[in-house]
Amino acid sequence: MPKGRSKTLPFSEKAKVGDIVEFFDRKQENLLLHGSVILVLDNSVIVDLTIMKNFNSLNLEYEKTVVSHRRYKVLKAPVA
Repeated sequence: MPKGRSKTLPFSEKAKVGDIVEFFDRKQENLLLHGSVILVLDNSVIVDLTIMKNFNSLNLEYEKTVVSHRRYKVLKAPVA
């Protein structure tokens, strides 16, 4: 993958507040994250990652993050 390009998932649909989305972390490109959408913006969503059961063990530097609409997939069912 060219430097500066992140992995993307196939576009599913634009997320709504409360939806669960999955996406790849920008720094660790093989790390698949899940989060709950808390705010929808024109070009992105704000996602709360603390819903993941393994959140604390991942040692991420943040609890919330911004994800472009082009980089996430809306899940149909909650992540176990």
